[in-house]
Amino acid sequence: MSLFNIRLEVMQTIEKSMGELLTKYLKPIEENWQPADLLPDSGKPTFFEEVEEIQGLAKEMDYDLFAVLIGDTITEEALPTYESWLMTVEGVDQEGGNGWSKWVRAWTAEENRHGDLLNKYLYLTGRVNMRELEVSTQYLLNDGFDIGTGRDPYRNFIYTSFQELATNISHRRVATQAKKSGNSLLAKMCGVIAADEARHATAYIDFVKRIFKLDPSEVMLALEDMMKKKIVMPAHFLRETGGKIGELFSHFSDAAQRMNVYTSQDYIDILNDLLKKWDIDKVTGLNDMAEQARDYLMALPGRLQRVSERTRIPEKQYEFKWIAG
Repeated sequence: MSLFNIRLEVMQTIEKSMGELLTKYLKPIEENWQPADLLPDSGKPTFFEEVEEIQGLAKEMDYDLFAVLIGDTITEEALPTYESWLMTVEGVDQEGGNGWSKWVRAWTAEENRHGDLLNKYLYLTGRVNMRELEVSTQYLLNDGFDIGTGRDPYRNFIYTSFQELATNISHRRVATQAKKSGNSLLAKMCGVIAADEARHATAYIDFVKRIFKLDPSEVMLALEDMMKKKIVMPAHFLRETGGKIGELFSHFSDAAQRMNVYTSQDYIDILNDLLKKWDIDKVTGLNDMAEQARDYLMALPGRLQRVSERTRIPEKQYEFKWIAG
């Protein structure tokens, strides 16, 4: 049987449990939070007073932290790319509407609230050049999404497992710093988004765990391949007006490092977490190549740690066109 047919069979096997998985990892729309639950109500007499408070607190936010919040927002706003990408994965039948396509649509529907909420909040702050934010968002959608996964479900679900954990960390850290500075509204917003990301991460981690039981050698090799290439961030093509593809991402990443929102240590910690959650050291039934891949993966966190300890965080602050004034 070809690798394609084996992967398709694995996806079809997991799909039989999709009803249970949808209920376990996603919330009914009627019970979910919506951006309107957290933003000031423009129909109430207190609206302008609440906006004034938002603007006052936004002015006091650290420049780098504010830049990271905007970059996170643009990343969330690029959701149409992520949905169209997942709809092409082998085993996801968009036209037939199988269980996997139901998952992608339902996951997209939950994720869509994140960018909507943060975009409206940033507009209200009065500190953002909204046109520049919108230009960066359009560029990110226009420039594509090359993450080295192809249509392979194994690589794609490894990627989403990693990325959902990474976005959880980023939003959670922004929430923590916002709370420390007295910005309880922003802290609550980023907190509920982080909770969504954590729940979604648990789902994708579960998908990969099920794949390990059905096709251990091939998913081990897929994991090795993804880690050798390195997991790139969804916004790695980020740019602004007049910039080149990906040029802005390094500045965004540096700001996140300086603010301890997302660091090279977090990358290592996520890898360690996934190796434990997938019981990589205990997987049985591996062929010789997969055994070698496991050896590589088990040693990788230590190697990355040594490199990380020699890495210096750039001190120079970049002036983002996103931030007004």
